[in-house]
Amino acid sequence: MGDYQKAVMDGMKSMHDDMMTGMMQKDPDVAFVCGMIAHHMGAINMSEAELKYGDNKAAKDMAKKVIAAQKKEIAYMAKWVEKEAK
Repeated sequence: MGDYQKAVMDGMKSMHDDMMTGMMQKDPDVAFVCGMIAHHMGAINMSEAELKYGDNKAAKDMAKKVIAAQKKEIAYMAKWVEKEAK
C-alpha cells in the first residue's frame, strides 16, 4: 500500500470509528448529526490526502472546495449539537 492509500485508509478508519461513537447517542437526532460530523471529517481527511499526494489541478481544486464546504457544515452541526444535546 502506498502513502496515499495509507493516508486515506487511516482517515476512513477514523471516520468509521467516530461515526459509530456518534451513533451511540440516545437521541436519534443527535446521533444522526454526530455521525454526520464524523462523516464530513472523513471527507476532509480524504481531500487533504488528495492535496498532499495528488497532481491533477482539477481534482485538487475539488478537494479544496470539499474542505471549505465540509468545515462550514461541521461548524453549523457542532453548534446544533451543543444546543440540542441533552
